[in-house]
Amino acid sequence: MALEKTFELSARGSNVRQEIIAGLTTFLAMVYSVIVVPNMLGAAGFPAESVFIATCLVSGLGSILIGLWANAPMAIGCAISLTAFTAFSLVLGQQVSIPVALGAVFLMGLVFTLISATGIRSWILRNLPASIAQGAGIGIGLFLLLIAANGVGAVVGNQAGLPVKLGEFTSFPVLMSLIGLAFIIGLEKLQIKGAILWVIIAITIIGLIFDPNVKFGGEIFKMPSFGEQSLFLALDIQGALQPAILPVVFALVMTAVFDATGTIRAVAGQGNLLDKEGQIINGGKALTSDSVSSLMSGVFGTAPAAVYIESAAGTAAGGKTGLTAIVVGIGFLLMLFFQPIATLVPNYATAPALMYVGLLMLSNVSKLDFNDFVGAMSGLVCAVFIVLTANIVTGIMLGFAALVIGRIVSGDVKNLNLGTVLIAIALVAFYAFGWAI
Repeated sequence: MALEKTFELSARGSNVRQEIIAGLTTFLAMVYSVIVVPNMLGAAGFPAESVFIATCLVSGLGSILIGLWANAPMAIGCAISLTAFTAFSLVLGQQVSIPVALGAVFLMGLVFTLISATGIRSWILRNLPASIAQGAGIGIGLFLLLIAANGVGAVVGNQAGLPVKLGEFTSFPVLMSLIGLAFIIGLEKLQIKGAILWVIIAITIIGLIFDPNVKFGGEIFKMPSFGEQSLFLALDIQGALQPAILPVVFALVMTAVFDATGTIRAVAGQGNLLDKEGQIINGGKALTSDSVSSLMSGVFGTAPAAVYIESAAGTAAGGKTGLTAIVVGIGFLLMLFFQPIATLVPNYATAPALMYVGLLMLSNVSKLDFNDFVGAMSGLVCAVFIVLTANIVTGIMLGFAALVIGRIVSGDVKNLNLGTVLIAIALVAFYAFGWAI
């Protein structure tokens, strides 16, 4: 069977049905991006219709690329954090024109690809200490949980001196999300295949029946078009090479390298896709796939791409091969024709899946070796500050700094390698000179 040979399904303990369910689960968990990204970039003056098409293309082609080339169950989409930077910092804040901003995105993808292809990024991965990698997994899980809970109003900002508090507990979105989370936990205990997907579908149907905000407008199909204000090939690379823009490109590259590296490592760990040495299976190909996808972003006219942490929803549903990613990719390419129903799945239908995955990722705490006290504490520093600063790279930077300084102070220098020290210095300098996003 061609699929068996291409994706090594049996060797990884999977089958076609399991991979399709996992792919649909990941797709439904991250399809919100085709709504959020156009809205965010639209606020900065990007034509929303063109961005919608571009976002679907980048997500679809990027996910198929990583599935075919790296045989990894990871999905690619336009990174929400880098979308926010592009829209609110670069275009609105620094008044950079949209073509120049797209040129910067393309250059970022080009440099990112060179870093990946030449092995620099793989070197970074190899020198990412296990404790920091596990801490990143814990932190990303908590961060994902917080994002999902905040998105439905279960956790909201607190004006009484503390950051957050419980939202309106009896509101329909909060109740649906928490009940959905409880159902997923129960169904997973019963080992019901595709439990996450079934809960998403069930809550969407309930929303259509009882929530007046979830409406089916009657129109399903629409031929894809970039629209009259197309951003396809509208990038200005020469403009992005101006001295004033190059620090932005550098910031995008550094953020993407560590953000995506931490995310890929966390998803691979969640899906048991690490070899005997703790390295990601086909990690180099996975890394290059998401950097090439950012090149597509600049060409099609949208925000930089990255592997989505929501990919862990698919690995939790049983995804183990690139077939999962290809199903996701096909889903996004089909979305090109279904723009009218892009908003049909409410966020409180996908929130339980994201919260469940976030909880699963907290299991990385058990992997921390507390016999190596400095390593374990540095991992926890990384985890906590990812959440407290709402930035994956910031947490990784503080974790590296704590690890290096802690080992020096404790006289445990023998457990430091040159790569770890160099990465720590580079990350601290990245923040100290104000280049961080």
